[in-house]
Amino acid sequence: MADVNELQIKGQQAKRALRKLSSVSAAVKNTVLLEMARGLRQNRESILAANRQDYAEAKASGMSESMLDRLLLTEERIDGMAKDVESVASLPDPIGKVFDMRTLPNGLHIGRRRVPLGVIAAIYESRPNVTIDIASLCVKAGNAVILRGGKEALRSNAALAHVAQAALQKSGLPETAVQLIENIDRAVVNDLLKMRDVIDLVVPRGGEGLIKFVRDNSLIPVVAGGIGVCHTFVDASADIEKAAHIVCNAKVQRPTVCNALDTVLVHKDIAGLFLPVMARELNKAGVELRCDPLSFAVLSKLDGLMLVPAADADWGKEFLALILAVKVVDSLDVALEHIANYGSGHTEAILTENYTNAQRFLNEVDAAAVMVNASTRFTDGAQFGLGAELGISTQKMHARGPLGLEEITSYKWIVFGNWQVRS
Repeated sequence: MADVNELQIKGQQAKRALRKLSSVSAAVKNTVLLEMARGLRQNRESILAANRQDYAEAKASGMSESMLDRLLLTEERIDGMAKDVESVASLPDPIGKVFDMRTLPNGLHIGRRRVPLGVIAAIYESRPNVTIDIASLCVKAGNAVILRGGKEALRSNAALAHVAQAALQKSGLPETAVQLIENIDRAVVNDLLKMRDVIDLVVPRGGEGLIKFVRDNSLIPVVAGGIGVCHTFVDASADIEKAAHIVCNAKVQRPTVCNALDTVLVHKDIAGLFLPVMARELNKAGVELRCDPLSFAVLSKLDGLMLVPAADADWGKEFLALILAVKVVDSLDVALEHIANYGSGHTEAILTENYTNAQRFLNEVDAAAVMVNASTRFTDGAQFGLGAELGISTQKMHARGPLGLEEITSYKWIVFGNWQVRS
């Protein structure tokens, strides 16, 4: 059984740490973050050693290649984490920002001031970099955070959380502002979701099963993403070479993440020219193409491609692998209908030289991020200039898309009077 007492103790510690962290200056918080980045680089070898143990156990247990890739840390990935923390430090501090200030007819000066959201619980799987992403954003926004990663990354997460806690302690702040739940009992998650007396928001990051469990069982507000079924529509006016390069990047650059491309929709007027160019480029990276009858007819004339007739289940599927569904469509309207039926609300893109079609796509596609002539891989907190992200929300309340600093703050109304009374 989960140790509820331990959870309550850590929850109360986080709440006390919140009071301290929420009132410190931007300079102090930035000092913590820069120390965190230094700690990542200085402790690189011990972090990698912990990750090697996690990776070896996960591989021996039969974990899929896509999940293993998410679990893996390398020197380059640790350096990227450190750079993201430094980017968060360089961003303006949202806390204390006053906005919508105005004077009412009765003379009251009224507006809103940004404040920390509170104690955030993050529940996530596989990706240990999430530990640092979330810790750095929460510290900058003045929030305390309770982290609960998956058992497959326990050693890695512990090593990374220690770096964050050491940076807090060295800067004179309570290390309990960042806490990691190391109990791997699944009952812990259920108990955590009931702690509405100390936790203000839950952010789950992981597979569809985890997200559904959190949504179904939480007594605390949840901001969740979900599966990232991402489409790219290649319009009849698209530049063939440029479009093929973007499709390849969106599928191949890192196929195991939520913003990787899953389905490409190609206008029938360009299919005969575009599909062979696209397929040859994807084939160099070992991508399997699951084709509808029209695209299969075009591509089956070429040698050496990995072609499979698409099944109904391939539409609306997040592959997380070097697999791409391919469909030829008659028009932009058909592409929009397909995306409406099979999209997950994550990221959708159009490749076009037609301004009217680009605007229609932007206006009519309902997703957290809608792109024109760009790879879906750009839907990312760091790539959007947010430094990092807590996750990518496919909800519409209270935040949508990458969750950056402002998305993990709230506000209070502030009112300046001149001894007015209400009549």
